[in-house]
This record gives sequence, C-alpha cells and structure tokens, in this order.
Amino acid sequence: MELIKIIVAIILPPLGVFLQVGLRKHFWINILLSILGYLPGIVHGVWVVAKDK
Repeated sequence: MELIKIIVAIILPPLGVFLQVGLRKHFWINILLSILGYLPGIVHGVWVVAKDK
C-alpha cells in the first residue's frame, strides 16, 4: 500500500499527502507548494508519505 501512496504522491502530490495524513497542516503545505511549482510539491509529498510509516 505504501508503494501505491508514493506513486500517487508523484503523480498528484496533494492526493498522496491526503491519503497519508488527511486534512492536516502537511496537506495544505503541499497544496501551496504544488501551486508554486510542481516539483516542490512532489518532493514534499514523497517525503510525507515516506516519513509517516
């Protein structure tokens, strides 16, 4: 299941973060990073999914 979350975090970062932590602060940070640039959103999304095992 973690591999699927990481793949989702690469394709659509906010969805991957949402699946991992819900509507918490990291979700909103990821939305902001994804708006500012897709790559920072991906990095943050993969980091959140990998960190919260």
